Amino acid sequence: MILNAILDPVLAIAGDHAHDVDADARFPEEAVAALRESGLLGLTLPVDAGGLGAGPHELVDVLGSLAGICGSTAMIYLMHVSAAMAVVAAPPPGLPDLVADMAGGRALGSLAFSEAGSRSHFWAPVSQARSNGAGVLLNAAKSWVTSAGHADVYIASTLTADADTVDLFAVPSGTPGVGVAGAWRGMGLRGNASNPMSFDSEVPEGYRLGGVGAGLDLMLQTVLPWFNLGNAAVSVGLSRAAVNAAIRHTSAARLEHLDEALSALPTIRAQLARMSIELASTSAYLTQAAARLVEPRDDTMLHVLGVKAAANDAALRITDSAMRVCGGAAFSEHLQIDRFFRDSRAGHVMAPTADALYDFYGKAITGQPLFGTQPSAPEQATA
Repeated sequence: MILNAILDPVLAIAGDHAHDVDADARFPEEAVAALRESGLLGLTLPVDAGGLGAGPHELVDVLGSLAGICGSTAMIYLMHVSAAMAVVAAPPPGLPDLVADMAGGRALGSLAFSEAGSRSHFWAPVSQARSNGAGVLLNAAKSWVTSAGHADVYIASTLTADADTVDLFAVPSGTPGVGVAGAWRGMGLRGNASNPMSFDSEVPEGYRLGGVGAGLDLMLQTVLPWFNLGNAAVSVGLSRAAVNAAIRHTSAARLEHLDEALSALPTIRAQLARMSIELASTSAYLTQAAARLVEPRDDTMLHVLGVKAAANDAALRITDSAMRVCGGAAFSEHLQIDRFFRDSRAGHVMAPTADALYDFYGKAITGQPLFGTQPSAPEQATA
């Protein structure tokens, strides 16, 4: 599949607006409209549903390219893909056209998992649904929802009515009782519209993804692999953009009193080398993780757990080094390295946090259960 012809126009539009999206903390309407029209919202969805039928490697390429232009657009896109993969894995019978709508750009999706009561432990909602015979009553306060107020459908989690298992529901944005519940302005990824939302609604049983209590399995077997891989790709894309910007600046900027470029300084060259080597190492790990989702092996779960944490932390170090080697030019914003620096901070604290993933990885390699049950490799992740 040749993606450049589809992706390049989206990148151009995202680039035209990336600075003001960040400066004004506004949703990147133009870039999202371009994504809708491009067909990329269906990148990983089946061809027979109107998607492009691509897999993890293509997703990594698209997300990395988007992140290097506009981190906010990349994260909005990742949330849509993560939501769409849950929908295609367990289509809600009450919304028979949802997969096709998400594939065709008619429905932008997002995840509504995080709650203040369980913080970054997204797999443990504290809100609980109630059944009234005619449908399901949702009463959930979600603390972070990317594309809040802009998505067309939200995949919302809640404890199953009368049980401690988890359900996922596809909730269309026009459902009464669904709305943005507060303001949000982040240090980075400012255009995400990651506002809190409230879901105080009655929805049909047919909006549930999978059977009663199937939500946790969908979270861990479907959403987590795609989200972690994609989040790592965003971190790598931000890192690559920072490295490239730092190399360009230090090669062009001159010390006139010495008649040489900044890159003539051994300390600068050493920093650039370390950044480049770490970027190459992390990129290789990301490629390997994508391959494990295409063809699962015994260590697939380790890659799912490790790749986001490793890429998030690498992005922290790489973008920090880029700020240091470019000095005041980076601090004054015109190189955009400060944006890459700020945007890269989000991945480390975005659930599942890097620290939590390191803990899970440690449990996995020492034979301990991750969530009360022995971990198993995710199912094959191709569309």
